[in-house]
Amino acid sequence: MPEPKNAVGPKLMSLRSRLGLSQEKFAAKCQLAGWDVSRDIVARIELGTRCVTDIELIELAGVLRVSVETLLPRRRGR
Repeated sequence: MPEPKNAVGPKLMSLRSRLGLSQEKFAAKCQLAGWDVSRDIVARIELGTRCVTDIELIELAGVLRVSVETLLPRRRGR
């Protein structure tokens, strides 16, 4: 299995699901916040097949109403 391109995907999926948001609805919330993102991009982030920039990390945290640190794993597992 290829190395993930981001460390926030699993936490994003968990938090999004906990809020009862589909990937499509979460993408819509991101768009309302000013970040032009699609359901496909959300899926790729969650799967770890897409990199997440620092600006995008801040956007994700803002839409989820959590700190950036909440999205980051405590330590990177392999």
